[in-house]
Amino acid sequence: MTARAVLYRWEDLPLEKTTEMVARKAMTVAGAQLVQLYFKKGAVVPRHQDAASMAIYVLQGAMRFVMDGAATTVREGEVLVIPAGVWRESESLDDSFVMTFSTV
Repeated sequence: MTARAVLYRWEDLPLEKTTEMVARKAMTVAGAQLVQLYFKKGAVVPRHQDAASMAIYVLQGAMRFVMDGAATTVREGEVLVIPAGVWRESESLDDSFVMTFSTV
């Protein structure tokens, strides 16, 4: 069987409201995941770690990440790459749109 290209409209993907402060759209393709997240100002993602590396691209707003006791602020147009297994937590400093890419 020959693989075929598939076209998606991002706006047609379902919006999942994960909390009152966070909403997301996600798609998984060939072991990789692309996720768009919306964080209201003040939204907090508790300390956690992921098994895969993750690239976090801030499309709008700003996010503060705390990793290994050090804080890093990521602003619009910047990409933070976090290696697998790194413990982190984050807070949205503004209403923020973020795109992440990782393997699953």
